Amino acid sequence: MLGYVGRRCLLAVPTLFGVALIVFALMRAVPGDVVTNLVGLQGNVSQERLAELRRMFGLDLPVHVQFGQWAGAAVQGDLGRSLRTGRPVARDLAMRFPVTLELTLLGLVVALAIALPVGVLAALNRGRWVDHLGSVFALLGLSVPGFFLGILLILLFSLRLGWLPPAGYVPVSEGAWENLRHMVLPALSLGLILAAATARIVRSTLLEVLGLDFVRTARAKGLSERTVVLRHALRNALIPVVTVVGLQFGQLLGGAVIIEQVFSLPGVGRFALEGINLRDYPVVQGAVLLIASAFVVVNLVVDVLYALIDPRVRYD
Repeated sequence: MLGYVGRRCLLAVPTLFGVALIVFALMRAVPGDVVTNLVGLQGNVSQERLAELRRMFGLDLPVHVQFGQWAGAAVQGDLGRSLRTGRPVARDLAMRFPVTLELTLLGLVVALAIALPVGVLAALNRGRWVDHLGSVFALLGLSVPGFFLGILLILLFSLRLGWLPPAGYVPVSEGAWENLRHMVLPALSLGLILAAATARIVRSTLLEVLGLDFVRTARAKGLSERTVVLRHALRNALIPVVTVVGLQFGQLLGGAVIIEQVFSLPGVGRFALEGINLRDYPVVQGAVLLIASAFVVVNLVVDVLYALIDPRVRYD
């Protein structure tokens, strides 16, 4: 197991390098830079002044030199400084990443809390109204964009009913209850979409497992239906579900960009979006590299969970 983890960590190095290179190239391909955004519509700025500002930010250097300097510093944990504020990007990301991580984990909890019972009930009631209701839920969840769902939740639970705050963030250190009240709507907006897709996977895999010989043998031994489903069938059906959830975790991190903007959460996604709008290259590069690193770690954890769920899985 340790050898496998070590090999996966080594393979993550070229993956993250490729992500960093692609993001670096795409940001430079976008028209304009931080200087044009800072100058704005001021038409009286001379070309000499623009050149001086670009030289101050290091934008006058060849692109490959800029990437080499940034990548060399990133290996040492230095993601550079924001071209707009001058603050270290790594420090800002360290302050904002807990918000994004909390949002993503809560969204995952919401998704699993809904998807597992819905999927199991749909599988056990195949062809009945419960199964059809689950299909409608999955279709709606996959069709409604997260930002639109977030707006609907704000209109209903914040503006109409007044139960929950519409936006903002309160750290856990300042009050766990207030933190939870501010995170309920964003977590629902993020988790309901994943719940719809996961519920369909749970249904299909559980139906497949329920038709296998070992399930029929368990029933022939006189075990209760609950024991057969929960202890035997569901456990074997969870491996594809874990795979989907692990892959969807990256989508949750990406979807947090829009959700954080809708609910004014000071997370990495909103930070990266501001960096894109302002052409703040170090901010965008650092944020994407952090999200990509988190995605790599989650996929490694998913592979390790295989061995815990199914003892037959071994890594040499």
